[in-house]
Amino acid sequence: MEAVPGMIATQHSGNGKANQYFFRGFNLDHGTDFRTEVNGMPVNLPSHGHGQGYTDVNFLIPEVIDTVEYRKGPYYASVGDFSSAGSVDISTRRSFSRQHVKVTGGEHDYYRGLVYGGKRSGDHKLVYAVEGQTFNGPWRDINEDVEKVNVLLGHEWHQGESHYATTLMVYDNKWNSADQIANRAVRSGQISRLGSLDEDAGGESHRYSLSFQWDKPGQRGSVYAIDYGLNLWSNFTYFLDDPVNGDEFEQIDDRAVVGGDVEYDYQWLTAFAPLTLHWGLEWRHDQIRDVGLFKSADRNRLGVVRRDRVAQTSAALFGSVVYPFAEKWRATLGMRYDHYYFDVRDRAGVNVNGFDLSANGGNAHDGITSPKFSLAWLPNEKAEYYLSAGYSFHSNDARGTTIEIDPVAGTPVDQVDPLVRSRGEELGARFYPNDQWQVTLAAWQLRLASELLFVGDAGNTEANRRSLRRGAEMNVVYRPTRSWEFDVELATTRARFQGDEPGEGRFIEGAPDRVMAFGAHYRGQRWFAGYRLRHFGPRPLDSFSDQESSSTTIQNIKLGMQWPRWEVALEVLNLADVEHNDIDYFYASRLAGEPAGGVEDRHFHPILPRTWRLSVEHQF
Repeated sequence: MEAVPGMIATQHSGNGKANQYFFRGFNLDHGTDFRTEVNGMPVNLPSHGHGQGYTDVNFLIPEVIDTVEYRKGPYYASVGDFSSAGSVDISTRRSFSRQHVKVTGGEHDYYRGLVYGGKRSGDHKLVYAVEGQTFNGPWRDINEDVEKVNVLLGHEWHQGESHYATTLMVYDNKWNSADQIANRAVRSGQISRLGSLDEDAGGESHRYSLSFQWDKPGQRGSVYAIDYGLNLWSNFTYFLDDPVNGDEFEQIDDRAVVGGDVEYDYQWLTAFAPLTLHWGLEWRHDQIRDVGLFKSADRNRLGVVRRDRVAQTSAALFGSVVYPFAEKWRATLGMRYDHYYFDVRDRAGVNVNGFDLSANGGNAHDGITSPKFSLAWLPNEKAEYYLSAGYSFHSNDARGTTIEIDPVAGTPVDQVDPLVRSRGEELGARFYPNDQWQVTLAAWQLRLASELLFVGDAGNTEANRRSLRRGAEMNVVYRPTRSWEFDVELATTRARFQGDEPGEGRFIEGAPDRVMAFGAHYRGQRWFAGYRLRHFGPRPLDSFSDQESSSTTIQNIKLGMQWPRWEVALEVLNLADVEHNDIDYFYASRLAGEPAGGVEDRHFHPILPRTWRLSVEHQF
């Protein structure tokens, strides 16, 4: 995911939970405003048990990734839900000329085995990959005990000018979590910086998918089916709500997803200029068999807070026209319409708090139109200037669209807007002075409408105001020789809530004000090496920014040698062994023995200490 310039991926829990993402002044949580697709399949999961738009890419095997195509901003008609900040399309390899066996071992009981490759016969290509990984981690009080298995089988074939591909992907994982910890517990010596306050946190998840894609002259499309499940145990406040059993809770999500899309391209020759028309249809249905929140202890359920069955269906029609109205000018006009239908059925009845939640069931629907516009000027082959503007949206959790009763307080609550609009503008330039340099500059802003959010961790809704983010970016790639490549990413953002709210400030919690990265890569005939530095600046932890996280900077290196059929590589993570954090929060929690009401404190998840991993790969 960090192949997208300006993207930061972190982790505040175990190595099976979806990552936390930072991008363009967003703490995206697990993907709410950044759309991700793999081989034409959506990864974001709406109405998810843990968070809206939950984006878990643990099912990807890095060695079989072919392309990562990213888009920034809400300016593309073919991209809909969750795309306000941007989107990425990831494709896996369709062929391999050899078979590969790779084994990796490293500190903290990290072991990984991978077999991948392919075969070609006439117009048919077969690819496969099988990965197994275990990891205990450096934590003092728990073993992560990661048990991850990934399988990929792909088949591509050609018939004339038409291309077809089908891909089967299997992912299973179990893990324990070193969740975020209270700063005061570390300062007092109760636990170490690498300690844990609840040894039962963790989870198990699976994702099985089958997809089919085709690409014909003037037409392309895909259909897919996904089976997904997650059981997640967490405890962020320890003994704040329940001093006897603790505040551990379990979140579940069990669903089937089916859908597809088809896109068409047409060329029109007019008296003024040739027009390129691109249009398509998109459809998706999530049959969420079980989604819920439970109070638990020792991973045993004590009672249900909220539990539902949800059916969610969406359909979209989109199109764009590219009009080169002058020799060096190009305009693109786009339009997209999305419609959503939600059906929620309560499965809890009377919950552990004694409230009858049957009124929270029901159905809702909503539609939204999203116009787009871009203007590009290409004065020569070495430069391009562009202006873009457009609307997009993110859907809200289906349970929030029908909610009547707060499952924690038992009080009436407002329903959320099913679809929340966003609007963005961007001015930028791209320069290609020669084969060695690529430079991209951009200034942008993004507005999100006033909204209510459904919070999966609490099973209720939470008010949020409209917001405005403004930023500037610069990306530079320099290739002085065939062997060397350098890249620099700089991004700065100002993120603020709009409008006054009594007792609240205007800072958006968790929004970093800057992101920087630098990379240097060398590949010779035998030796290869890579260096990567990433930095993201301090984040406000409350709306007044009275509490603020520190910056996080991490350096990674990779050194290796290759022969015709062998490769050996040493990877060192967190080269300088800094004690920085992946994530920081500020909220009230209660440790054992503390008075009722808890203590407001910083909570953090540390980055891994310096860690080495050695890989050996053989081709045959």
